Amino acid sequence: MTTAEIAVGSPRAHRARLLRRRFLRRPVAVVCLAIILAFIVVAIFAPLVAPYGQADADFDNLLAHPSWQHLFGTDELGRDVFSRLVWGARVSFTVGFLATGFALLVAVPIGLLAGYYGGWLDSVVARVTDVMLAFPFVILAIGLAAILGPSLATTTVALGIAGVPGLVRITRGETLVLREADFVPAAVASGGGDGTIVFRHILPNMSSTLLVWITVHIPRAIIGEATLSFLGLGVRVPNPSWGATLHSAQLYLSTAPRLAVYPGLAIVIVALAFNLLGDALRDILDPRTTR
Repeated sequence: MTTAEIAVGSPRAHRARLLRRRFLRRPVAVVCLAIILAFIVVAIFAPLVAPYGQADADFDNLLAHPSWQHLFGTDELGRDVFSRLVWGARVSFTVGFLATGFALLVAVPIGLLAGYYGGWLDSVVARVTDVMLAFPFVILAIGLAAILGPSLATTTVALGIAGVPGLVRITRGETLVLREADFVPAAVASGGGDGTIVFRHILPNMSSTLLVWITVHIPRAIIGEATLSFLGLGVRVPNPSWGATLHSAQLYLSTAPRLAVYPGLAIVIVALAFNLLGDALRDILDPRTTR
């Protein structure tokens, strides 16, 4: 490694060590990350974690209480509640990650171009974004899901589109600030074109903001999927979903409230873990943070 390579690599390595120390000094963030990773592992390896299939029914044990045979008991059709939660985690995290990825792919380029070039393009993007932001996230997602029809794919697309306007505004605002930074004239002087400046200089400098947004939007998409499924506009029964499970459980709140408690707790734990992790990352990645 040459001296120049060491000089370039050292600041990056130092920043990585600094961010790692900041993260490890926040036990809440560490615990939340561990919880999220545990749920992700469960979702990925659902066939191995779940003791029963997602639709396996034991008609001799309807609404059975928790036991060694059925850890969380069974539902009204004799299906293992724990297995349904595990399979439901796969659905929820699939929708959460894919909807967030869809929003990133659509919103980030639009926000970058609008903020960098300005003019009529920026005006059009700003007005369309304002109109879409007039509708709350869940209301917009419900409307799109009702138009597209209930399914896993349409739920993902609806939640992704609902997340686009907010991210466009964030990306546009960051671009307006970063295009005035000193590194932009330096890049122009070195022969860099608009594409190089936007995607190799401006975009990497807003990565911290985008990372925090991701940790906020994933739980919002998971809650949105549960809401749509609960209303019959998302994943349809008998497919496993935390929202669909809550919809089925509302008929048995007086006789078997545990059917609603388990998926409700799963949604709350995941959403809380993501939001607390996002709060911690916002402080950790803030250059003004001293510890």
